[in-house]
Amino acid sequence: MQPSDLRIALFSGNYNYVLDGANLSLNRLVGYLLSQGAQVRVYSPTVDEPAFEPTGDLVSIPSAPIPLRPEYRFPLALTSRVRRDLEAFRPNVLHVSSPDVVSHRAISWARNRKIAAVASVHTRFDTYLAYYHLQWLEPVARAIMRRFYRRCDAIMAPAESTAAVLRAQRMNRDITIWARGIDRDRFNPERRDLGWRRDLGIADDEMVVAFLGRTVMEKGLDVFADAIHELEARKVAHRVLVIGDGPARPWFQQQLPDAIFLGQRTGEELAVALASADVLLNPSITESFGNVTLEALACARPVVAADSTGASNLVRDGESGILVEPTDIEGFADALEAYARNAELRARHGAAGLAFAQTMDWDRINAAVIRTYLRAIAKRERLARMTGR
Repeated sequence: MQPSDLRIALFSGNYNYVLDGANLSLNRLVGYLLSQGAQVRVYSPTVDEPAFEPTGDLVSIPSAPIPLRPEYRFPLALTSRVRRDLEAFRPNVLHVSSPDVVSHRAISWARNRKIAAVASVHTRFDTYLAYYHLQWLEPVARAIMRRFYRRCDAIMAPAESTAAVLRAQRMNRDITIWARGIDRDRFNPERRDLGWRRDLGIADDEMVVAFLGRTVMEKGLDVFADAIHELEARKVAHRVLVIGDGPARPWFQQQLPDAIFLGQRTGEELAVALASADVLLNPSITESFGNVTLEALACARPVVAADSTGASNLVRDGESGILVEPTDIEGFADALEAYARNAELRARHGAAGLAFAQTMDWDRINAAVIRTYLRAIAKRERLARMTGR
C-alpha cells in the first residue's frame, strides 16, 4: 500500500475553533497527507467564527460547551448523519485525537468494520483535574483513557518522555513517536526587533521573561507568578511579557500588575514577540509536547521549564535551558536570576537551542504518521485473517 491509497477519517475534539498547538499540528498533518496524495475527512465540533480556516474537508459533529471551559466544546454523538458520511467516505484508517465520547463510538464503528484505528496523544488530560480540585477523579480518568487507547491498533505520543508515561500506565503496547516540527521561516532569531521592544517601553539591556500560551490555570500560571514574585523579592531586574489570552487573564494580570500583556498573537506578530524576549518561562506540566518551548528554542531563546513530559525531551538541561522540579519556586527563580546576571549564558544556551530546533523538520516528522497508519492497517488485516474479526 502507498500513501496515496490512504483514506483517513480524522476525529478531533477541536480542529480549528480554538487556536492551540494541538489543532495547529493536526491541520499541518492534514496538509502534509493531502500533499502525499492521501484522502482525508475531518470530523470535529465547529462554531460560527472559528479561530482559523480548516485544512481539508471538515464535517461538523454535534457538541456542547464544556461547563468549566466554555471556549472548548464536548463532542456529543456519532449521529446517523455522521455515520452516513463515514460510510460514503469509506476510510481504511481511523485517527482519533482526543479520548471523548464520539471518538469512543468512532473506534467501535471502525472495529465492527475491521478498519484500523490509531490515536494521537496531544494533552495529558488526567493532569488537568488537579487544577480544578478534582484530583480524586484521576484514577477513574486513567481507567477510561486506558480502555480507549487499548482499543486502538497503535497510539502516537509526541515525545519519548510522554511515551514512557503511557507505557507505565499500560495504555497500549504499540506506542510510536509523532513529534512536532517547527516553521523555521517564521520562528528564528532574525525576528528579534529592539525597536518593537522600545515601543513597549523595554530598554535594550532589560531581560524580558516571556510567557507564551493560553492564559488558563493548567498552564502553571500560579507557579509562573510565584517565580516572578521571588525574582522581585531578590531585586533582580527584569520585565515580564505575556503572549496569549484566555479565561484566567484577569487573575494573571492581578498577580503581575507590572507585566506587559499582549493578548493573542499569531503569525509574524507572534514570532517577533517571542524572538524579542530573552528567556521563556514555561512551568506547565500538562503538556505532552511543548510547542511553545520548541518555538522559543527556534528563536534562540533559552527556556526555563518544568521537568516534565512537555519539556524534558526538548530542553537539554544546562545546555539549551534549565529544567526545574515543577513546584520548586526558588528553583525557577534561581534559573531566571542566572540568566539575568549572565547575558553570555543566555546567548550560549540560545545558540544550543537553535541548533536543536533546526533538526525538527515537519515533513520528516509527519512521514512517521504515514508509517504508523500503514503498519496499523497491516496489523488489522493480519488479525482479521487470523481470527475472522
